[in-house]
Order: sequence, then structure tokens, then C-alpha cells
Amino acid sequence: MSSEQTPITGPDDTGARPRRLTYAAALAVLEGVALVVGGVWLLVLGLAGEPDDRQQAVTGGVTLIVLALLPLLAARGLFARRSWSRGPAVITQIMALPVAYNMLMSDGVAIPAGIVLAVVAVTALVLLINAETTRALGIRGPGNAGDGAR
Repeated sequence: MSSEQTPITGPDDTGARPRRLTYAAALAVLEGVALVVGGVWLLVLGLAGEPDDRQQAVTGGVTLIVLALLPLLAARGLFARRSWSRGPAVITQIMALPVAYNMLMSDGVAIPAGIVLAVVAVTALVLLINAETTRALGIRGPGNAGDGAR
């Protein structure tokens, strides 16, 4: 078989980026920036303030900053219409749901933050699994892997 008989399909780059894909990428950027801000805040408290455990505060801050790379890289890929980017974006949303649940079960100021996080995560998941987003990223579903060879 020659390559002419088995075309490789990629992302649908022929038109404007679908709004759903843009919104999903924007939500991923929002989550990444929130993680960076939270990490920097923990670092500042750990280094300049009087935390209960300085090492734990610094470790938590660095961890949040490193975790921010996942949604930020996913957002970059979504903006560029890279099919690999949907996986990390979906994983980020799935990881955010238990965090939102724990925030909702806590007391005080964490409850509104948990509501916002839950809404953002569910919204982003819906946008990411949408058929328009899937087409724009060039993702073929199960059973459709051979469609390009026909």
C-alpha cells in the first residue's frame, strides 16, 4: 500500500478554531494560572511568614507550581489544535473534581472556591468531549480508526 491509499488525517485546520475548543483552552489556562498563584502564595507564606511547618508550605507551593504545567501545556496544545492535548486537559478536570468536592465539604471560604472549581471542571469536561472539539483536534473515536484507509 502506498501512502496515497492510506491518508493520515490530522486536526481539521481548515477554518476558524471552534469556540468550544477556545473556551476549553481558556478554562485550562485559568486553572493553570490559579495553580501558579496558589503555589506562589504558599511559597511566600512559607518563606516570609510564620507557617506551622515551613518545609510543608514550601513543598506545597513548589508542588502546585509544577502541577500548573499540566493544564498550561494542555491549553497551549488546545489553542494549537494538537490532538494530544485533550488527554492532559481531561485528566486535569478529573483531578479537579475530588479537590472541589473536598472544598465543598470544608468550612468557610473554601466552599465558594469549591463551587467555582466544580463548575469550571464540569464545564471544561463537557467542552472537551464535545463532537465539534473532537473533530477540530482530529481525534477519531473507537471503531473509526480504519476510516482513513477506506
